[in-house]
Amino acid sequence: MRILLVGAGGVGSAFCAIAARRDFFETVVVSDYSLERAERAAATDERYAAAQLDASSAQAVAALCREHAITHVMNAVDPVFDMPVFEGAFAAGADYLDMAMSLSRPHPEAPYEKTGVKLGDEQFAVAGDWEAAGRLALVGIGVEPGLSDVFARYAADHLFSEIDELGTRDGANLVVTDEQGNEVFAPSFSMWTTIEECLNPPVVWQDGAWHTTAPFSEPEVFDFPEGIGPVECVNVEHEEVLLMPRWVDCRRATFKYGLGEEMIGILKVLHQLGLDSTEKVSVKGVEVSPRDVVAAVLPDPASIGPRMTGKTCAGLWVTGRGTDGEPRSTYLYHVVDNEWTMREYGHQCVVWQTAVNPVVALELLATGVWSGAGVLGPEAFDAVPFLDLLVAYGSPWGIREM
Repeated sequence: MRILLVGAGGVGSAFCAIAARRDFFETVVVSDYSLERAERAAATDERYAAAQLDASSAQAVAALCREHAITHVMNAVDPVFDMPVFEGAFAAGADYLDMAMSLSRPHPEAPYEKTGVKLGDEQFAVAGDWEAAGRLALVGIGVEPGLSDVFARYAADHLFSEIDELGTRDGANLVVTDEQGNEVFAPSFSMWTTIEECLNPPVVWQDGAWHTTAPFSEPEVFDFPEGIGPVECVNVEHEEVLLMPRWVDCRRATFKYGLGEEMIGILKVLHQLGLDSTEKVSVKGVEVSPRDVVAAVLPDPASIGPRMTGKTCAGLWVTGRGTDGEPRSTYLYHVVDNEWTMREYGHQCVVWQTAVNPVVALELLATGVWSGAGVLGPEAFDAVPFLDLLVAYGSPWGIREM
């Protein structure tokens, strides 16, 4: 297996640190718009090489794949670049993995009722081409989407005979401080992606159809395990809701995230001021995107690990009837402690938790345990080998009956 990693930011660098401990691949070409950043991540292992790449160019992605005889493209850049990376991999005859999916566009007349272009629509539209070519595009294989999608497959196959709701619930008790020990606002994940997810109309799957609702709707307090505790969660647009119903029968699918009052307030202000816009504006003769500016002035998520404490939890709350036909309510989850990831890998817990899942998936593909063609989500594969290998990586998952 010869891997092209596109993006050497927080998640890409964590990917390199995790994969360096495994032997299922021949090489990883670490690419980034910044060659210096790619070289820094590639210094992790002698099997790595660094390259400069403009991820907005499908032609550049394809050319780099051909130059290095790449078999698998691992996309670790913001979702705005998904389609050129996806198309470049296909043009070069490589398989493709992504931790998100192609972007959505709200319905022009009824954005909080009807779906417009949904997450992943552009990729699923060409699924037949990938299948005919015998190539696999495994989309949504980060932590969220990704691990909760694996949990959905596991629940359907082993825990439930009938599923009412697949409810992804993510939360954390992470705190970031400055050098004086004062708590500061510093998102633990890409602010560009956070704005995209949280301000777009959230999608809900209900009784055989997708519909939208208003951002931050249907708040609920969810009690997260392993000391994280109660966190208020709200509806957020996310890929799981667009993936799970394609392979797992359920009456309802939702995604709710514990954003917290501060983050919700900041996002609302950014939207009111137009600072969430991706359309470029002229500032003293320079064309810039307001959202890019917001992301640039905040701390790099890859750099905040030493000043961060707490845990992050990704999980799936499944309700319905168990295999015995009785009502069942179960939360399948994965908790990661920042202290552990910093000590063991030198990367903060959110980017590490995101990066570990595609490494596991690539190992399953390399060994032939997972195989397929077309545009597929994690739900299309057997969950047990994935969860077993995740434990072997030293990161166990849990089940809590609700």
